[in-house]
Amino acid sequence: MDIRCRRLDCKFNDHYTCKAKSLAVSKNVVCEIYQKDSSKPRAEKDISIFERTPKFAPQRDSKTMKIECDAKCLLNHEGICVANGITVNDYRGRAYCQTFIKK
Repeated sequence: MDIRCRRLDCKFNDHYTCKAKSLAVSKNVVCEIYQKDSSKPRAEKDISIFERTPKFAPQRDSKTMKIECDAKCLLNHEGICVANGITVNDYRGRAYCQTFIKK
């Protein structure tokens, strides 16, 4: 399972890869484990994505990672996410699960 995250100021984010041991997604489709790490640099919003290549951490083996989910999503099976991977995006200051598919 590939867990990607664009919330670069999160304690668990390592170059767009989530290093948390488990995840929880709320009914509002927000990552509940996000913890701000003020020592990490902020994303450069004024630089075009085409002007530089971002560094990505290698995909981690997270087959045993448990992703709890309270959202009304097609990938939610009895409170556990069954997606092959998820992407959490930084949107309006919150960490939203972009893999969400409404039931």
